[in-house]
Amino acid sequence: MPIFATARGEPVLGIGRLLDDLARSVPGLGLLADDVLRLGVTGLSRAGKTVFITSLVANLLDRGRMPGLRAEAEGRIEAVWLQPQPDMTVPRFDFEANLAAMTGPAPRWPDSTRAVSELRLSFRLAPGGMLGALRGPRILHLDIVDYPGEWLLDLGLLDTGYAAWSEATLARIARRPEAAPFRAALADADPAAPFDEALAQGLARAFTAYLAAARAAGHADCTPGRFLLPGDLAGSPVLTFAPLPPGGPDPRGGLRREFARRFDSYRAQVVRPFFRDHFARVDRQVVLLDVLGAIHDGPAALEEMRGTMADILGAFRPGRNRWLSGLLGGRRVERILFAATKADHLHHEQHGRLTAILAAMMREARDRADFAGAETAAMAVAGLRTTVEEKLRHKGAELACVRGTLLSTGRQAAFYPGELPEDPARLLAPARAGAGRWLDADYGVMHFAPAPLQLRPGEGPPHIRLDRAAQFLFGDRL
Repeated sequence: MPIFATARGEPVLGIGRLLDDLARSVPGLGLLADDVLRLGVTGLSRAGKTVFITSLVANLLDRGRMPGLRAEAEGRIEAVWLQPQPDMTVPRFDFEANLAAMTGPAPRWPDSTRAVSELRLSFRLAPGGMLGALRGPRILHLDIVDYPGEWLLDLGLLDTGYAAWSEATLARIARRPEAAPFRAALADADPAAPFDEALAQGLARAFTAYLAAARAAGHADCTPGRFLLPGDLAGSPVLTFAPLPPGGPDPRGGLRREFARRFDSYRAQVVRPFFRDHFARVDRQVVLLDVLGAIHDGPAALEEMRGTMADILGAFRPGRNRWLSGLLGGRRVERILFAATKADHLHHEQHGRLTAILAAMMREARDRADFAGAETAAMAVAGLRTTVEEKLRHKGAELACVRGTLLSTGRQAAFYPGELPEDPARLLAPARAGAGRWLDADYGVMHFAPAPLQLRPGEGPPHIRLDRAAQFLFGDRL
């Protein structure tokens, strides 16, 4: 890239950098500079974001298992390589370490996402069209951005005040056993009393402990997310508050007034910059959900997941990217893929039912995105396939099972999770009605370890439908 200097010796960006910046804002200007597409990968805890990204990148570098990616099937991808991402202040997604964990001699699941990270994957594409002979190969940079699910939940706080957040949070946790210690600490606190830092820290610690226990129990509404992944904000006042009961006096200098001030600072100084600098800049989006885990946990967990994701998706700005809106910074998410992960825990005969359940759960959010001009899709996927399928007979019936290595014991086991209904309403209706359990079926879940792999040259890790996911998300730009 050419760099020029002023008479005072100060560096000035060259035309190459200016064109690259322009191309980042205006998709499709391949005649001027390389194209850039930003893909966001988000989801709730346990959805498998790290595994999804690692396997997707590995299978784009070695595309032997990507027949559903049309550009590969038609021979238009000449080369794919990794290079440093353009955002110098964002940590790099540790692709190599994650892949080694998943595919090494003693495979294991990689560590989960704990901060925003990014990776740039560059494609050299064979020229096409009338001007192809003049242009030569075209370059597309795919910037993949990983968001912690815990931080993603905070987007719902942007339009919420402290009083409303406190009331909703306390109502939600009123009957949860994980919140009993926090409720006990809260009972001894007077929201109108003069602010005391030691009391504030004690309440914040108790509330953080509740959030950690709720996340471990599978709850999907654990906000504020930075309480669980504080990073360099640990111990700061912006993370030292908790919900307080509404009503009663609210004197200046009181506990409630100070907690409200800190809550507003959290929104302004933590949530809003994250939204502005990362979340609001994506062109295409993957939303990963552990739907099978929610079904196993019962109707309340499934409805909680549906409501939480509907709230989060309100922060998206879906629609088709216009070149002028790109120049002005008004980017919109053009395509959103809702993906139910861990499809390898089901026999393929049930994948269509899992997809239908996911599509029905996200119906309201999908309709809103479709109306705004975005393209949406629902799909059952597995970033890393850990099982093989087999049929077993039990009490005279043939069961479609999967077999894999149990994470807890390391032993091989066959597993039948139960039969998902053909009609998603059989799950969603009792979930919305507040049913305590499934009335006509039991759904199991098993945790499998990664299987040892023997990959042939040119092959990425085994997966389920990553090629189709890639085709939907960015195949049109290849």
